[in-house]
Parts: sequence; structure tokens; C-alpha cells
Amino acid sequence: MPTTVIANAAIVTGNPARDVIHDGAVAITDDVVSAVGPAESVLASNSGADVIDGRGKAVFPGLINCHAHLLNVLSRGITEDFGFPPDLPFPVSIYSMVDDEERNALAALAAVEAIRSGSTTLMEMAAGIDVYARSIVDTGLRLILAENTDDGVMGPAYRPGQPPSEFSASQRETKLGRAEDLFSNWHGARDGRVTCFASTQLVETSSPELLAEIRAMAERYDTGYTIHLAQSRLEVETLLAQRGKRPSNYLADNDFLGPRLVAAHVRYVDEGEIAALGASKTHITHQPAMASLRAVHPPIPALRDAGCVVGLGTDNNTQDMFEVMRTALRTERVATGDARSPQPEDVVEWATMGSARALHMENEIGSLEVGKKADLFMIDMRRAHLVPTMRIVSSWIHNGQPGDIESVMVDGDWVMRDGRVLTVNEFDLIDEVDRIGRRAWSRMLEENPDTGFPLNLSPGPR
Repeated sequence: MPTTVIANAAIVTGNPARDVIHDGAVAITDDVVSAVGPAESVLASNSGADVIDGRGKAVFPGLINCHAHLLNVLSRGITEDFGFPPDLPFPVSIYSMVDDEERNALAALAAVEAIRSGSTTLMEMAAGIDVYARSIVDTGLRLILAENTDDGVMGPAYRPGQPPSEFSASQRETKLGRAEDLFSNWHGARDGRVTCFASTQLVETSSPELLAEIRAMAERYDTGYTIHLAQSRLEVETLLAQRGKRPSNYLADNDFLGPRLVAAHVRYVDEGEIAALGASKTHITHQPAMASLRAVHPPIPALRDAGCVVGLGTDNNTQDMFEVMRTALRTERVATGDARSPQPEDVVEWATMGSARALHMENEIGSLEVGKKADLFMIDMRRAHLVPTMRIVSSWIHNGQPGDIESVMVDGDWVMRDGRVLTVNEFDLIDEVDRIGRRAWSRMLEENPDTGFPLNLSPGPR
């Protein structure tokens, strides 16, 4: 593959010095960054390269989403306003209303949104990923797939935080078998662009036996593992009532904390739990946009100070990492009363190198440095809402929008170029997912007419 040079652009390197190279260039050979520096010198050392003129553009390292649930696109505009656990009076999950083909469409469209908002790496945490894995792999994203397991016996209308009626060894065996199948099918696929994590979904639905199996699976494959942790007050109350321990302490007592663990949310933890998480070097993924919707601000500065590596993620319904960064900056300032901290450069680092460290991938991705994977996106800075562009990072974080992103590269391949996603038919997907959502929610309302749910569906496009 010939070398490609993006030249005459502002290069936001994301390196330890946070260098921004004005009138800079980045060279990509095969799937890695082969040179970064002033445009004149990079061009001189790469004669014969395919040159892309980046005048008026800024190049950033690709954003890394540490925690996503792609199928939740189905609940957009519905579940955001009913608290957590959501107070939705339906006896079954909306996801029982869609088939495998529809799940593929939902996941693919969510992946498109991720690409359009500058994400190049995403960790998908869900049950039944094998059903739709190929549809998201084919979008070109760098993926970490984490098949949820549990062995707590729950009813069809389960709400996160409720205690299980019992733990089932046969259920545990079945769920672990599905996780093993996912590893067999996808771990290391596409020349390593796709990897897998071990995962158990919830603290309250995980027995000590399951926790041990998940940790052992991660060690066997030399990878990470993940769980939702302390995401609701109900979860904490359940663990205290059922096991006499707070969630983090229950995990600590079962030797589940540690540097392989990526714990999502960590919203409701006390000082002792923060100390235990830090001492164990547990990694944390913070979802500030979703946390703000849930009216909670996790103790992220305290977790960092304790020794935890913290990355960023989207969580439910949307895959817009730009919104995540902006929300992280604003909620942190509100929480601390400090209008100067964090700075825009801080939140970009959290979404790039911070997330890379959280996923144990800091030597591969997270910055534009020689030898790292060529994962990046280009912004058109010549927009009415962005000029003058004297502080590139600040201008975009405070005033930008995902639509400013015109091109995205993953593993040296363009997955979006000049505003067009290249790997899927985006517009057909939009129409299909709109039909799927309307059909699923209409069926839910028809089959459950007495719930009194205050939902009015729009008539749809004409």
C-alpha cells in the first residue's frame, strides 16, 4: 500500500506534550502512522506519496468509546426521561420485539453514528453479540466485543438493581458458552482489529462462581473483562440487603478488582470503595452524558486521584463521543465550581489516550505518533461557528459539532471520506431502522394497552 500524507493541516497529536503542529502533516503507511511533523519535512521524506491537501483542516487521533450498547438505538427519544432504573411499565423488554435481522440493522446504524462523531474504537457490551457482530465489524470500526453473562435467575420485566431469586449453574454454563463462542469467532479477527473482553453484566446477578470464571477467561485469553458497577442506588441497596456489602466490596472480596477490570459507571461509591478501586488499579469507564441524564455526577476526580485509569464512553441510545467530551468538561466544572478545569485538551485526552489506557491499548492507539495505528479523523475548521481558530482544540470542543467531521480513518483505511460513510448504505439503514422502531414500539403499546405509559408516537415520514 502506498504512503498517504495528509499535509498542510493542524495536527492534534495527542502525544504526552499535547503538541499541535500547525501547517503540519501526518504520513500513513499500511495501517500505521509513519511520520508526524511540519508539512515541509514530512513531504520531503515521503516523495511519491499520495498527498491529501489538509488546508483549513484539523486532524485528531480517533476517539475511543469504552462502553456502548449499540442496540439501544431502538429506545432513542423514549427511555432518556424516565430515570434509572427506568420507570417503564411494560412486562417485557422492547428488545424482545425485534428479530436477528433487525438487530443487525440497529447495530449497524449505531456504528455509523459512532463513525460520524469521530469514534474509531468502540467496546460493545451486550448479550447475543454474535447475532449482529458481522454487521458492525463490516463498518470498519476497531471493536472490542464483550458478551454479557449472568447466572442470576430474573423475571422478564427485570429492572437493574433487583436481586435474583436464585443463582443457576446451568444458566452460568450456557452464558459462558456463548462468551467462549464469541472469542472463538471474533477474537483477533480482521488482522487484530476485532478483539474480545470477558464480561458479566451486573454485580447483583453475578455469583462468586461466575466472577471467578470471568476473571479466569480474561486471564486465559490475556485480555480484559468488564462489568456495570454501582450504576444505581437500587443496586447498592440490593447488595447491602442481600450480601451485607457494597458492590465494590463484594467484587473485592471475590478477587474481581484489578487492572484487567474495566468497571462501567461507578456512580455510587463511598470513600472505602474508591480506595479499594484505586489500590487494585481497576480501570473505570465514565459515561458523563448518560450520568447527567440520570442526575448524578460520579466521583471521577477522586477515582483518578486514588489511582484508577479513567476512560470515556457513551452508554445507551447515542454513540456521540463529541457530546460525551463536552458534557464531561461542563459537568466537571459545575461539580467542582472551577471554571478553569478541566480544559478542552484534558477531555480530548480522556477520550483518546485515557480510553486507550483503560482498554489496555495505549501502545497501539490513542495518539498520532510514529508506530501507532492510523486511527484518526479530520475536521473542517472553516465553519462559521469555529472561526477564528486560534485555539484549535478549544474552538472545536466549545463550539463544534459532529457535523464538522468530514473524514474518518481506521487502521489506515478511510471509513468516511468527504462526509460520506463508505462501508455501509447509511440512508437505507436510516429508513430501515425508523421502520423497525415504529413497528416495535407500536407492537409494545398494542400488546400492553393498560400500562398508562405516556407515549405518543409521531406518525412518521410521509
